Amino acid sequence: MQYGICHLSIVPLRFESSDKSELVSQLLYGDHFKIIEKRKNWSRIRLAFDSYEGWIDNKQYQEIDENQYVQLQNSDLKLSIDLVEFIEDSHEQLHPILLGSTLNGLSVLNHKHDGSIVEGRKSKSNIIQTAFLYLNSPYLWGGKSPFGIDCSGFTQMVYKLCGYKLLRDASQQATQGEVLSFIEESEPGDLAFFDNEEGNIIHVGIIMNDYNIIHAHGKVRIDTLDHSGIYNVDTKMHTHKLRIIKRLIQ
Repeated sequence: MQYGICHLSIVPLRFESSDKSELVSQLLYGDHFKIIEKRKNWSRIRLAFDSYEGWIDNKQYQEIDENQYVQLQNSDLKLSIDLVEFIEDSHEQLHPILLGSTLNGLSVLNHKHDGSIVEGRKSKSNIIQTAFLYLNSPYLWGGKSPFGIDCSGFTQMVYKLCGYKLLRDASQQATQGEVLSFIEESEPGDLAFFDNEEGNIIHVGIIMNDYNIIHAHGKVRIDTLDHSGIYNVDTKMHTHKLRIIKRLIQ
């Protein structure tokens, strides 16, 4: 088995081994992974954090050995908490890194970092405060950064910054946690999931106080949540049909 780590600020993870292929997710700086299949120009990888799989360009990661992978896997996450920071490489060149980047691999990559770090598990009250760091970030299918993020990337990154592990897609996240029967039982930080006409989970957002929800739809925005679903405060229309509410943090 081969292993790798993302040494760039943000790297596309694609459905197939082509620059033209669909963006299914992104790697942020410091994300490490197993290499499942390696071709001339592309590698299929499985991310250590959430076991998500896809293809990345071989020029956009650095190989590491098994001992380094195990070391990273067994260490408590240290994440960047500022919108944009910089790391310095061995040639004293600066590289930008984004909110939520993983800093555990600094020694592996021979990089230096002198910015703010968040680590450890935070209380549930920190979820909404952290979510506001992404407010007005534009929507991007497969995105995980403040410069482009999708609905499940948003919830995953917010929870990750607070010390909790969510899976990557909304349908996967819906399998986690405890089911709540009514909106009235929900608390700020709980997750609301929404389905399409076929009954498939296609959207997720974070419940706030006073029946509001923060979610990525066009941009990371705040709308109203009722028993039918999400009511868009701008268009005065329901945009998503409520399926289930889950609690992952007690």
